[in-house]
Amino acid sequence: MESRKKRDRLRIAAAAVLTVILFPIMAAAVISAVPPAETVLFLAASASAALSAGDIFQFDNENIYGHNEENSEILPDELSGNTDIVYAEKPVFTVDDTDMLSFGAPGIPNSSDEERYVRDEDPDAGPRPYPESIEDHDGTITSVHYGTLKGDDYIDLDVAGQVRNVTDVPNEKLLAESRLAPDIRIEKNSDPQILIMHTHTTESYEPYERDFYDSSFISRTTDERMNMAAVGDAIAEQLEEAGISVIHDTTMHDYPSYNGSYDRSRETVQKILEEYPSIKIVLDIHRDAIERSDGERIAPVAEINGRNAAQVMIISGCDDGTMDMPDYMKNFRFACALQRQLESSYEGLTRPILFDYRKYNQDLTTGSILIEVGGHANSIDQAVYSGELIGRSLAELFT
Repeated sequence: MESRKKRDRLRIAAAAVLTVILFPIMAAAVISAVPPAETVLFLAASASAALSAGDIFQFDNENIYGHNEENSEILPDELSGNTDIVYAEKPVFTVDDTDMLSFGAPGIPNSSDEERYVRDEDPDAGPRPYPESIEDHDGTITSVHYGTLKGDDYIDLDVAGQVRNVTDVPNEKLLAESRLAPDIRIEKNSDPQILIMHTHTTESYEPYERDFYDSSFISRTTDERMNMAAVGDAIAEQLEEAGISVIHDTTMHDYPSYNGSYDRSRETVQKILEEYPSIKIVLDIHRDAIERSDGERIAPVAEINGRNAAQVMIISGCDDGTMDMPDYMKNFRFACALQRQLESSYEGLTRPILFDYRKYNQDLTTGSILIEVGGHANSIDQAVYSGELIGRSLAELFT
């Protein structure tokens, strides 16, 4: 019996030695024989046992999804038009149920996560079911509906909707501007009238509506069925059904590098505007990222016609004198017109317009706005449904 135990110990020791010696050789051989995307997949699978909680990957349709966002914000230099984006650490967004959800700044991931985004090699394949076996209840998701808000920063628009004014522009002036019709004429012909695009295309949502999140699941992906492209498709479909010609550009300006996303999206928009001067409106569609300090994630939700929709927030930039955006008030008029239409047609769908010192390439047309559709705790179905409602409201506004 003792000799058998001894032989077993020797076999285990030999296996361990062989693993230590042979694994690096095998890994090197595989890496040299496969292209970069497959290399990343191989290494991630091999090292999965050693990854920390903030670096867990989930495999889905040969994509790697990393959830390791930094709690950061874009500093004023970038907001004022400086093309050199600088990042600074800040506390996680906190929120009281009676206050605004966030500052409207999308979450900014660590740039070292770039290698985690791998394009889907089979775009026609349907999404695989999310495997229950890897669902860890790492934190809670709370659905919150944000109605009418009170305070000196908030302006009630005529008919419906609100504006949150965090600038030095007097509320009275903004209310007067909101009553002016946007200088936009949409024509129903074959010439493109509206451009839908995404500076942060890979922003994504929960796979379905639920009250918890798994930190190994995605908050960004190149899969266009799960990211902002899906929301843009929903908006475009409604506009096209109404006879309004649309270009939906799904260029991934934040992949493989997040830094410089707005510079790259600016180039895309300028190129399309030069090719199609008929375009009157540019919509940059995003989603928010909202958490309490204890890690609880907030999903802003509105019930519309018996279905849950992700609440929508329009951001309209204001020039502080350094942004070379003299026509920002024309964008604001358009933002207010759309806000009124959205809230009149689908009461409760919107959060207040954020009017702030931000540029977001809104100097390129007088019909440029940024729209946050829900947050990373909303489900993809909620976000796509909101995209449909935005598209219908735009069609109603201009027909």
